[in-house]
Amino acid sequence: MVNFNVKDIARKLRRVYKTLLGYDFFIKADVEREYVALGSSYGEWNIIPEYISRDSVVYLFGVGEDISFDLQLIEKYGATIHAFDPTPKSIKWVKSQNTPNEFIMHEYGILDYDGFVSFYPPKNISHVSHTIIGGSTEEQECIKVPVKKMQTILDDLQHTTIDLLKMDIEGSEYSVIKDLSQGNIRPKQLLVEFHHRFKGVGANKTIEAIKTIKGMGYELFFVSKSGEEYSFVLKDYI
Repeated sequence: MVNFNVKDIARKLRRVYKTLLGYDFFIKADVEREYVALGSSYGEWNIIPEYISRDSVVYLFGVGEDISFDLQLIEKYGATIHAFDPTPKSIKWVKSQNTPNEFIMHEYGILDYDGFVSFYPPKNISHVSHTIIGGSTEEQECIKVPVKKMQTILDDLQHTTIDLLKMDIEGSEYSVIKDLSQGNIRPKQLLVEFHHRFKGVGANKTIEAIKTIKGMGYELFFVSKSGEEYSFVLKDYI
C-alpha cells in the first residue's frame, strides 16, 4: 500500500506552480554526506557535524525570534555562537531570553559594504523579518540599520577563518555571496536560505548565486523540501 503524504504533495504542487511563474526551481544535492538536522521545525538547519567543535568559529546571520539552531550547536558541540541581526524587534526578543554565555549577539547585519541600509518591515506586523527589498511597504515605514562587510566583521572580532556560516537575511544573501566570491573568505560550511520567492527576485537570481558558490569551491549536500534552504561544504572537506 502506497503511503501518500498530503502535505508533501501539496508543497510540490505549489512549487511546480511557482516554477512556472519563475519564482522556484528544482535542484538536487551534488554529494552524499552524513548530516544532522538541528533546531526547531521552523528554525531547522542541516550540518555536517564532524566539522563543528568547541573551537569552531560560528557566524549565524538572521536571528529573528528563533535561536533553537544556535542553542543546539552550543549544547551538542560546545561551540561559541556569534549571532547577528539589526532588527529592533529581534534584538528586543533576544534580550528577553535567558541565553548562555556562549551565545553572543551582535546588533548589526551583513551586506557588501560598511554603513547603513534601509530595512523594510513585513506586511504582517506579527512577523519579525525585515528586508532590504522594498516595494511591499511604504517608504516612510522603513528604518535605517547598521551593516558591515564580512571582512570587516572578521577583523573586528579578530577571526581569520569561519567554520560555519549561516545566512537567513531576507534577500541580502545575493549581495553578500557576490562579495564573498570576490575575496578569500571561505567558511567550511555555508548554509543559506534563498529568497527567490520575493517579488522582483525570482529563481534565476538564486540559480546564479548557487553557480557562484560552486565556483568558490563548494559542493551542495542538502536542499530542503521547500527549495529555499541550502547547505554547502568546501570541496577540501569532502
